[in-house]
Amino acid sequence: MAQPSTTYKIDLNLTDIDRSVYESLRFTVAKHPSETEERLAARLIAYCLFYHEQLAFGRGLSDIDEPALWEKSLDDRVLHWIEVGQPDSDRMTWCSRRTEKFSLVAYGSLRVWQSKMLDPVRNLKNLNVVAVDQEALAGLALNMPRSLSWSVMISDGELFVTDERGQHEVPLEWLVGER
Repeated sequence: MAQPSTTYKIDLNLTDIDRSVYESLRFTVAKHPSETEERLAARLIAYCLFYHEQLAFGRGLSDIDEPALWEKSLDDRVLHWIEVGQPDSDRMTWCSRRTEKFSLVAYGSLRVWQSKMLDPVRNLKNLNVVAVDQEALAGLALNMPRSLSWSVMISDGELFVTDERGQHEVPLEWLVGER
């Protein structure tokens, strides 16, 4: 019998000074049984970085034809496809062809991945890739409660998360494109 997804209740206070976005949001996110807490934290960071009122979580790991997050138009066109992790170059090319804007929130040990997977697709016109510091991501994901309350501030390209454990600076490095 397959394991069920784990639900997380999210209370998010988002302050994105760079884009003049100020939102208090409450939503539920499902964590796939094979998904790590780090990947869930990366999806939440992606949600904050690219927030738009039409942005929604995709089925991700349970459906390879859907992204981690996406923004769709009212006529169901995919305006922004957002992946997390370290997809291969074929996956990035496939995703970029299905949307107007393709973004990737990469994390983990990225040195080898950049040369083998990212370099071949740097010429994609709609590609944006941001690397999240692995140590900061691991700190955010450590003992992540099922009822999560984050205050996120983005200013001058810097991302800060405040939770019940204190404030965490999450260094970002734009590898391709921009937000």
